Amino acid sequence: MSPAPRVLRPALLCATALLLASCGIPETGVVETGEPATGIRPAQVSYFVSEGTLVPVRRWGFASVDIETAVATVFQGPDGRERRRGMTTQLPPLTGAPSVRTDGGGEVTVELPRGTGPLTETAVAQLICTVAYARFDSAPTAVTVTVPGAWQTEGSSDSCPP
Repeated sequence: MSPAPRVLRPALLCATALLLASCGIPETGVVETGEPATGIRPAQVSYFVSEGTLVPVRRWGFASVDIETAVATVFQGPDGRERRRGMTTQLPPLTGAPSVRTDGGGEVTVELPRGTGPLTETAVAQLICTVAYARFDSAPTAVTVTVPGAWQTEGSSDSCPP
């Protein structure tokens, strides 16, 4: 037997296998399945208190959270699982929904309902850091927290723990 058929036999077997494997597969058009995967799931970060220290707590989701939602969530406090891990909050329960205004840059104003008492330094830090993380860029954020006609305080994201 000449050497040529020995070389051709594996090539013919591979070509036959490929032809048989492609039989019966129907053609399809473009299948829309949603947004492309990004590899990173969005997380909402709320800042709570553990052993007297401000700590970020991530809640994984399927969409980014806007600043208003982040503020409402941090005022709800830690969930059951987070409380079992020792998380607490120094933010008081609110009598109404807070409003949030942004200047389109790095300044955010959170207006709390009338009757809300002054916040502790840790509570202000919880709110400021949660607002800063909810912004879509990592630029420094200046936050003003106010209760109209009662009190106002300001802070920035510069001292938020990562």
